[in-house]
Amino acid sequence: MRRPRVLIVRAPGTNCDKETEFAFEQAGGAPVPVHINRLLENPNLPLEFEILCIPGGFSYGDDIAAGRILANQIRHHLAEALGEFRDAGKLILGICNGFQVLMKSGMLLPASPDGQSIATLTDNDSGKFEDRWVHLAVSTANCVFLSDIESMYLPIAHAEGKFVGRDAQTIEQLERDGQLALRYTTGNGNGEVDYPANPNGSMQNVAAVCDQSGRVFGLMPHPERHIDPTQHPRWTRGEGQHIGDGLKVFENAVEYFSAW
Repeated sequence: MRRPRVLIVRAPGTNCDKETEFAFEQAGGAPVPVHINRLLENPNLPLEFEILCIPGGFSYGDDIAAGRILANQIRHHLAEALGEFRDAGKLILGICNGFQVLMKSGMLLPASPDGQSIATLTDNDSGKFEDRWVHLAVSTANCVFLSDIESMYLPIAHAEGKFVGRDAQTIEQLERDGQLALRYTTGNGNGEVDYPANPNGSMQNVAAVCDQSGRVFGLMPHPERHIDPTQHPRWTRGEGQHIGDGLKVFENAVEYFSAW
C-alpha cells in the first residue's frame, strides 16, 4: 500500500507535532511537519499531500482565544487552498488546539445564513485547565477516522473544550447529519467510572465533530498520546491493550487512501 503523505501544520506554541508525527508513522503514513509560515508563502503546498493535520498545543499562546490567531490566518489566507484540498476528497484532522482552529476558521462547520458560527468551543465549566483521561463512545458511522471504533480511552488537556451550539435546533441538526462524532461517557462497561464523565460541560457530552462528508474531523481528546499500550495510565496493572486506543484513528486515515 502506498504511504499517503501527511502535512502536519506547526505554529508558534504547537507542542504535540512530534507525537502526532510518530502516530502517523506507526499507522503507515509519511508525515512531514511544515511551519505555518511556509504555507502562507505557498498556499498550494497542501495539494501535494493526502492528509492535513493540525496538532495540539497552544498556537500563538492561545492569545485572544484558543486557536483564534491560527484560525484567522487560515480563514483569511488559506481558505481557498484548504477548501480545494477538502473538496478533492482528502482528509483533515484537528486535535485539541487543532479542533479549536478548525472550528474557528470555518473549515469544520459552515456558518449560518447570517454569517455567524453555528457552534464553538469555549471555557470549561470548571473554570480551570482539565488534564486527565476520559472514556469516549463513538456516536456516528459517518466519520472516516472512527471507522470500526466503538469506544476509546484517551487523555484530554485543555481549558477551552466546551462544545456549544448556537441553539437546540443546531445541535439536533448536527445529530441528524451524523456530525456529533464522539461523546464523553461514564465508563468502559466494566464497572469503572470516571466522574464527572464530561470534563468541560459540552452540550450533549460532545467530544468531537466531523463535517457532513466525514472527512474533516476535530476532537478534543489526544489520540496521539495513546498509541502504545505502555501509555495507558494503568498499564502496569495489566489494563492496557496490545495497542493504544488512539492508533486506530491514524490507521483509518492511512487506510482510506489504500484504493487511491
